[in-house]
Amino acid sequence: MPQDMPPSGGYEPVQYRRNLPVRGFRPAYYLLAVGVVCTYGFWRYGQGMRQQNELAREKMWSRIHLIPVLQAEEDRDLVRRALASQAMEKELLGAQTKVYNSDRFVRPTYAVIPTNVTK
Repeated sequence: MPQDMPPSGGYEPVQYRRNLPVRGFRPAYYLLAVGVVCTYGFWRYGQGMRQQNELAREKMWSRIHLIPVLQAEEDRDLVRRALASQAMEKELLGAQTKVYNSDRFVRPTYAVIPTNVTK
């Protein structure tokens, strides 16, 4: 009996790997896309921080420029209260009394007392 020999041209190669189709893009493309998105995000974040810093600077300078106006309003209110207090004192006592032994101006302090406090 003749021995079996391989066919002419040889056997077909044995398939030992899975033949799965490649899905999606190459990993380098994903890495490039993530880099582009992160770069854009950091750029926008930097723009936002610049804008926030500019708004904070503008707010600070507006408050600095408002200080004299607010101080003038407080001084006017203080003078109005002092004159009203002197008028009330003169009306009640008939004369104006000196509280301090000095002519130096002492800034009065006022305490705001809530009206709904129970005693």
